[in-house]
Amino acid sequence: MQLALENNINNGLTNNLELKQNSFLQSKLGQAINNGVNIGLRYVLPNWAEDKVIELKDNLLNYGLKDGISKTIKSVIDTGKSAIGIVTGNFENVNQINEAVKKGGIIDSVSEIFDSVLNNIYSSGKINSTTFNLIKNGKNSILNNVEKNIESTLTSQITSSQRMEKYIDNWKDFFEKKDFSGMEKEYRKIKTELKELVPIETTIKNARNIEILHNLIKNNGQNFNLKPEEIELANKLSLWKKVKKYCEKDWKMYWFLITNMLS
Repeated sequence: MQLALENNINNGLTNNLELKQNSFLQSKLGQAINNGVNIGLRYVLPNWAEDKVIELKDNLLNYGLKDGISKTIKSVIDTGKSAIGIVTGNFENVNQINEAVKKGGIIDSVSEIFDSVLNNIYSSGKINSTTFNLIKNGKNSILNNVEKNIESTLTSQITSSQRMEKYIDNWKDFFEKKDFSGMEKEYRKIKTELKELVPIETTIKNARNIEILHNLIKNNGQNFNLKPEEIELANKLSLWKKVKKYCEKDWKMYWFLITNMLS
């Protein structure tokens, strides 16, 4: 019964992982594109006052840039997944994300959205023909900044993933040496890095397993001689946490699953 429940819960969390990955990428790539547009506008309009640039950017957002970026990122992710043959819905590593974003044609998509929004604010009278032409002629500079920002964001994720692997390996080495001080140092790094890294299933599982064992040793007075029943109980407590997360606000389902796990 418990194994079946755990499989169902893990399947539910796997489906939820895709949503978390998409949300994370929407946020990170959206910031990269927005910042790239900001830098690009200042470059093509060097004599404009700061408040005028902000007003222009607000008009771009209000006339479709914000929604356009969101839809573009979603489309790019879906197209990129198909291009690299992902069928599970989840990215398995950061390199897949990097490849998918590039093959999804994100710069071409941003270029099309920008053209459409620029035409919209010109047609609405928010900018005159001089400003319209300045921005249109400088569009490549704006897109270059967008591309650099996206590349920087993807590179930072690869670097973060590499750091995470290093911290996990370091923790395991200290564990083998029964050096809790070293384990604690690496454990804190792992927790910090998780906040900056796109959710990846294997990374989350490794971090969760480390958390279980680390806290078990810590709460056991840093005693590494753990009994099998202690490890089993720690794993069960971890499963309870997953049940709670899986059920979210459905407390009836939560208590139903917990009751069956205990029976």
